[in-house]
Amino acid sequence: MTMRRVYEILPGAIVWFTLVASVVLSFVRPIWMIYFIILFDLYWLLRIIYNVPFLIISWVRYHRACRRDWQQEAEMIEGYEEIRHLILLPISKEDISVARETLRVLATCTFPAKRMMVVLAGEELYEERLRPIFATLLSEFEGTFMHLWTTFHPKDVVGEIRGKGSNLHYAGIVAADRVAELGIPPEQVVVSAFDVDTIVHPQYFSCLTYLYLTVPDPTRSSYQPVALYNNNLWESPAAIRVAMFGTTFWLMTELGRPEGMMTFSSHSMSLRMLIDVGFWQKDIVSEDSRIFLQGLVKYHGAYRVTPMHLPVSMDTVMSGDYWKALIAQYKQYRRWAWGAENFPFMMEAFSRDKQMPFFAKLFWVFKQLEGGYTWATAPLLIFVLGYLPFYLAPERFRSFALFQNTPFTLQWLMRFAMIGLFLSAALAMALLPPRPQRLPRSIAYGIMLLQWALLPVTCILLGSVPAIDAQTRLMLGKQLGFFISPKRSSEGIASKK
Repeated sequence: MTMRRVYEILPGAIVWFTLVASVVLSFVRPIWMIYFIILFDLYWLLRIIYNVPFLIISWVRYHRACRRDWQQEAEMIEGYEEIRHLILLPISKEDISVARETLRVLATCTFPAKRMMVVLAGEELYEERLRPIFATLLSEFEGTFMHLWTTFHPKDVVGEIRGKGSNLHYAGIVAADRVAELGIPPEQVVVSAFDVDTIVHPQYFSCLTYLYLTVPDPTRSSYQPVALYNNNLWESPAAIRVAMFGTTFWLMTELGRPEGMMTFSSHSMSLRMLIDVGFWQKDIVSEDSRIFLQGLVKYHGAYRVTPMHLPVSMDTVMSGDYWKALIAQYKQYRRWAWGAENFPFMMEAFSRDKQMPFFAKLFWVFKQLEGGYTWATAPLLIFVLGYLPFYLAPERFRSFALFQNTPFTLQWLMRFAMIGLFLSAALAMALLPPRPQRLPRSIAYGIMLLQWALLPVTCILLGSVPAIDAQTRLMLGKQLGFFISPKRSSEGIASKK
């Protein structure tokens, strides 16, 4: 067995050891299990208490960022006139209305569209359907941007996984060649890799330009905005809304302590870095976090994420059917959880890198393992497995004081932990997009509050289960392909600005 297989097996093995041991110990050593659950719930409570201030900090910075005139501030900085933006928009099955709205919003940003180069990155597999769409969009937006290019990523290339990463790799190389032909230095080009349904804040590129011109070593940083899923939020099933708000709040918490975060979903980085690392890897699914790790390895740990605190809004998964939407959401979370494939990459790359500090390696390895482990196990341990000893333990243990008092201890720990739930519900109400007029105010907002009662269910079915699924597949050596989430653009897209 190679070391790579050992690294692929380890995350899933730890998860399954915890799950199986929890059931077995509930029968044979219930007292041990009770001690473990008390310690785990206490750890989870301390983690919530630790994370809440970072979420609040990000929330305050978010509102401050939305009120700043980033364009005016950027124009005052030396080098502003030299900055160009390259926006990559991978597209496959999406409707023309989704891409059209994204381009329209890009064209109306405060940063001049005449200094934006936009790439509609299609898949050759869907070329017949995409060619008329591209022709229409090129005609409608002719002369709007500095350049509007189209590419078709070849299908069935040996060594590639069909998906966003391989598409971005191809489109990035083509665009970089064209930028070079224009004589623009890669250090002056900031690349944004977006989903095609990404609706940016009007000042996104102004803020990005300001940060790129003011942070130290701007080419050694990625730039991460706040990801909202507001485009069609009101039409989404309640369970999906809760799950997607959870993703937003996790990301906002990470933005409050960026020294330990990787990039996620739509974000930006320098063209210089992309050239240095050879662009996105073509044989992976989790390209958004992997491109950060590629930079981290290339620069021996001297790579980071710079928070933007401005929102970009995207679609939630939609399929026209409630249960199909939930299944699609499950598959999307499983794809995100497939980020477990980063662990063997990190272990192999770190073992070869003699220049990266040891404690930096240890930090990133622990963060990757701990994040995947708690994602897969915490909801099950807190809501299900933690109560097994009280149902399965032999009768001789039930007279123990610890056995009788622990349920009350766990109840109090969970009551304190509810601060995270109440805070999430309150912040979610403030992030809602405008209410459709067809929905009565009291009913609409009442549902938005009551939906948080679904949190335990969504944490398990759209949290633990897809994470276990992904890590088990990696453990068994079964490759996960790239799942294209079905989405539709809500009529009158609006994000909370």
